[in-house]
Amino acid sequence: MKLCIGPSAALSIALLLAHSPLAAQDQRQNAPGQFDFYVLSLSWSPSFCEAAGERGTPPQQQCGARPYSFVVHGLWPQYERGFPEFCQIPAPRLDRTTVSSMLDLMPATRLIFQQWEKHGTCSGLSPAVYFETVRKVRATVKIPPEFIDLKEMLTVTPGEVEDAFVKSNPGLARDAIAVTCDSRRLGEVRICIGKDLRFRSCPETASRACRRDKVVMPPMRQGSAALTR
Repeated sequence: MKLCIGPSAALSIALLLAHSPLAAQDQRQNAPGQFDFYVLSLSWSPSFCEAAGERGTPPQQQCGARPYSFVVHGLWPQYERGFPEFCQIPAPRLDRTTVSSMLDLMPATRLIFQQWEKHGTCSGLSPAVYFETVRKVRATVKIPPEFIDLKEMLTVTPGEVEDAFVKSNPGLARDAIAVTCDSRRLGEVRICIGKDLRFRSCPETASRACRRDKVVMPPMRQGSAALTR
């Protein structure tokens, strides 16, 4: 039996499909090396460690005696809308040398493995080149001086954090950065970077920024100076 669909019904179906989650998915979804730009995610380590302590989770590697300020959470390939993930299963193996070489920027072995498996495999790069790229991208971003050695709790607006990064990084625009938060703490600063490793705008990423009026930045733990610049 042949099913006939009138013009109005056909139009309704087309509109429904156009706005479905599948339609929003990039056609290159999860193809290694096929993406538009990166997001460098910098996590405020004191917030992470404070939240982990409140949850009663096992001791975290980056929450020991050495103080950290902003650490690299990850370098994430992105589409203009959406992002790829887990692009190679199983992921190419990380060798011990590569992992140990990244601990100054990403101070947790588990984090390094997780980021490689979920995001690094989508870069289309080998593990060594991907993590070299992480280091290069991190070197392009200067941490604002007021956040380098924070000894007391600081209350800020998300906009003030963005402004501080924009001021400290010539070429970085407000539509290329987003601040995230939990219920009260600053979580991460996310900065969009082109494949040429230069700052670039990313309206979708910026639109997902923290909407709270104010957030707190817990102070760094006391100890030897952390790598921050």
